[in-house]
Amino acid sequence: MRPATHSVITATAGAISLSSSAAPAASVGFGPGNPFYAPSTLPFQAPPFDKIQDSDYQPAIEAGMAQQLQEVLAIADSPDTPAFENTLVELEKSGRLLDRVSSVFDAVTGANTNPVLQKVQETEAPKLAAHHDAIYLDSKLYHRVEAIYKQRDALKLDAESLRLVEYYHQQFLHAGANLSDPDKTQLKKMNEEISTLQNAFKSKLLAATRDAAYATSNAGKLAGLSAAQLTAAAQAAKQRTQEGWVLPLQNTTQQPDLAALSDRATRQALFENSWNRAQRGGPNDTRETITRLAQLRAGKAKLLGYPNFAAWQLEDQMAKTPEAALKFMNALVSPATANAAAEAKEIQHLLDAEQSEGAVQPWDWAYYSEQVRKAKYNIDQVQVKPYFELNQVLLNGVFYAANQLYGLTFTERTDIPVYHADVQVFEVRDADGKPLALFYCDNFKRDNKNGGAWMSNLVGQSKLLGTLPVIYNVANFSKPAEGEPALISFSDVTTMFHEFGHALHGMFSNTEYPSLSGTSVARDFVEFPSQFNEHWATYPAVFNNFAKHYETGEPMPPELVARIKQAETFNQGYALTEILAAAELDMEWHTLSAGPRIESTDAFQKEALAKTRLSISYVPPRYRSSYFSHIWTGDYAAGYYAYLWSEMLDDDAYQWFLDHGGLTRANGDRLRRMVLSRGNTEDPAAMYIAWCGAEPRIEPMLKERGLKNTSSGE
Repeated sequence: MRPATHSVITATAGAISLSSSAAPAASVGFGPGNPFYAPSTLPFQAPPFDKIQDSDYQPAIEAGMAQQLQEVLAIADSPDTPAFENTLVELEKSGRLLDRVSSVFDAVTGANTNPVLQKVQETEAPKLAAHHDAIYLDSKLYHRVEAIYKQRDALKLDAESLRLVEYYHQQFLHAGANLSDPDKTQLKKMNEEISTLQNAFKSKLLAATRDAAYATSNAGKLAGLSAAQLTAAAQAAKQRTQEGWVLPLQNTTQQPDLAALSDRATRQALFENSWNRAQRGGPNDTRETITRLAQLRAGKAKLLGYPNFAAWQLEDQMAKTPEAALKFMNALVSPATANAAAEAKEIQHLLDAEQSEGAVQPWDWAYYSEQVRKAKYNIDQVQVKPYFELNQVLLNGVFYAANQLYGLTFTERTDIPVYHADVQVFEVRDADGKPLALFYCDNFKRDNKNGGAWMSNLVGQSKLLGTLPVIYNVANFSKPAEGEPALISFSDVTTMFHEFGHALHGMFSNTEYPSLSGTSVARDFVEFPSQFNEHWATYPAVFNNFAKHYETGEPMPPELVARIKQAETFNQGYALTEILAAAELDMEWHTLSAGPRIESTDAFQKEALAKTRLSISYVPPRYRSSYFSHIWTGDYAAGYYAYLWSEMLDDDAYQWFLDHGGLTRANGDRLRRMVLSRGNTEDPAAMYIAWCGAEPRIEPMLKERGLKNTSSGE
């Protein structure tokens, strides 16, 4: 699954005021003994996980907020004339303690949480929202930013500094800095509730997903699973102190095991567990949470002067408006659904041949499409997986491609402490041998880990602060039994390349200011580097370097490689349709006008999908509204379309590489210099055109998916 990038604790109200006569006192119990008190002395300022206790986070977060408010209050109250250095540069330097603890807290609560940390999240989320508002809704501070913005052309700033001026001015306006005081008070209350609900959704969904795992004590129900899959299921049951076998759920609607399970009743049960996970009633039902969130977001947008939340959210994105995003997605609906319908006919033929009753169902798709794949391309996942051993893919695939394109080298560091034994750490060095970054990877699924895959920073790059990046990738691959190899699917291989594309974007950052660094870019641009990096997974020179049998070391036979490549466009009608359905559903939720709450999430979803011509019985959306964490935890609200928008960019960019010699250092270095190192220091559309020489085209995207552009007749 393609992830959200940076999970930021943001967000609230009332109690904290930047303009108060005294900033809050530092947290009780916070002092030099706390591991967050000062920057880490480890290489790259890596977090000292061996010293961090659960009890250290809350006092450090509280102290970090207090410290930053004191720093920002001094800026706002300065008697000096507002200037770039004494206002914006000082803002960039503020909040170092809070950033230090928040980045680590985000990482651990996303990948290795527990009830103690969840309670800290619950307590601190509204306070952090208030903290954000105390800064960005402060009139005195905004007036200083506005004064600098108005004279920006006369300041003779370099391009990056000018971008920072524009960035801060937009951030303050976007937050509501020019609202009246009564409206600010109302907005703060909304932000507080939104933050609380987003955190509640996250906790509910984690528990709901765990509880909805499919469990059985009858081995016959799991017919079709490989010996390795059965071992993993038995181990999952053992970890839960259960008898038999457990199939944990991943975050998406469809589940990987559906492709192998031959018992139709088991497939239906597993699918329905996934589909209904967050709306079974009880404390982990998310429907009340999401309808209130949608209502609050619509109300917030109205207060800020926008017709809906999507209009407010997309203002600083590449698409600019929800209308532009919808126009882009709507152009893909016909080719996607037409191909999905053709694929469904092939599956129905198999069902009919087996004398299965009725039409193809969502729980049939993965199983029978796998049969079609085998028949068409003679590909069996059991035959393929032995060539994709996880560490081999990482070292000889992901890292190898980065070496060939950018000259990077990787050395594992076993002396750097980690938050879980599964985590690996690598030091990354540049082509000239200079240290570039630290890279952590946490690959295996755990019940206390959020679903999906993602990248973020433990330390961000900034020349102003003198910091190099510390980056991590998280995934949810099935953990093998002890002593067994971690054999993964080709979809998992693609996920590894995808997330490392995000990691490269963070590692290559070469900016002055932390706010413009790394992946801090428009949501519909941030997926471009990651999705672009996926292409190297199938590039012959890279593929042949990692696709080797884990036991014999023999390369994958050429005829099997050829069949895999022939199958690349297989099932793409379904794949694109399920993503479009989720993206359109997201946009429907976030183009609601302010008003009463939605009464029924299912009725709303059904109507939304019918409206967008995506109500297809056999292709459910990739996420149902009730477990669509991308949009309800904040990162991708009104932004799930970004994966498709970025796909247009990445396929167009890959075509540029192919037209200019493919995988070469010259091409890699050019992309790094002109795009991957620039962060948010330039407008992303202008940056892309400067690198590519033209605006992105949709045709390479349709070609990659094996679809035709029905609007142009191609």
